[in-house]
Amino acid sequence: MAIVHDVIPPFQLFQPASVDEALDLLDARGQEAWVLAGGMDSFDWLKDRTKRTSVVVELGQVAELQGIRENAGGLEIGAMTTLTDVAEHAGIRERFSLLAEAAGLVASPQIRNQGTLGGNVSQDARCWYYRRGWHCYRAGGNICYADTPTAVNREHAILGADRCVAVNPSDTAPALIALDAQMVIRRKGAERVVQATDYFRGPDIDITRMTVLEPGELLTAIRIPATWAGARFYFEKVRDRQVWDFPLVNVASALKADGGRIADARIAVGAVAARPLRLQAVERAIAGRPMNDETAAMAGEMAIQGAVPLRHNAYKVPLLRNLVRRAVRGGPPGATT
Repeated sequence: MAIVHDVIPPFQLFQPASVDEALDLLDARGQEAWVLAGGMDSFDWLKDRTKRTSVVVELGQVAELQGIRENAGGLEIGAMTTLTDVAEHAGIRERFSLLAEAAGLVASPQIRNQGTLGGNVSQDARCWYYRRGWHCYRAGGNICYADTPTAVNREHAILGADRCVAVNPSDTAPALIALDAQMVIRRKGAERVVQATDYFRGPDIDITRMTVLEPGELLTAIRIPATWAGARFYFEKVRDRQVWDFPLVNVASALKADGGRIADARIAVGAVAARPLRLQAVERAIAGRPMNDETAAMAGEMAIQGAVPLRHNAYKVPLLRNLVRRAVRGGPPGATT
């Protein structure tokens, strides 16, 4: 088990002034380069010395990565835009309030002032065994300490576990998935765009990473298409305390209605699996059905199919079911239109 020193080890600090400079550094330094956005995740790792690096590329001076812009009827948000700016932006609140609400429920005001949207969707797993230096599967070992008979696993996965039962801790990720957001990823000389639902990786594909980002790549922007502007949105986050805490379960939905029936829907849930999950089977099942309690109840039951709780997190099963029901039915808390 790692000893917590609470002292950051020495490293080379680079502060590029442009995206091109940052990409040159990442290309030259490869796997040894650590990208620092708001620092909320990185400083935890560095001060505890559980992970070390010799090179940190800090992006605070790169103006291109900050701000919110109009884009083809939708919006493009720089990856270094703070969560506070996302939560308070008039255009986001007016057209895509789902994301504004999710961003506004991350941690505390102080952290939202420093933390970024790109950092929130790219942070590492928060499992305490992994974070405290236990040599688990995710850290290169051959056991998941959170999935043993005596484990403390109240906050871990109930769906899609594959060796590792740590969950994705992001609040904004389900909202971005429900909005059909696109993630803009650049490396030196190239750019690729992936759907938000495909940005996240589970341990069945790569147990060492939570996203598709490769060494040398940088998430530069998040694009929100106009598709879901003004839809009926719902976001709810359940946590132990009303500030600071990561979600126990969260849900985000975007629904379009036609004559009292659901014409189209996007529903995503977080903190129940290693990656935020889009509930496509539920979306297909409720399409065309009345927007009522019966449809909502069916959606909730479908959402928990295949759930396998651990010793201490069986409460997540009814919690997930009820959150999905509310996301389809609407109503407080968290309902917006």
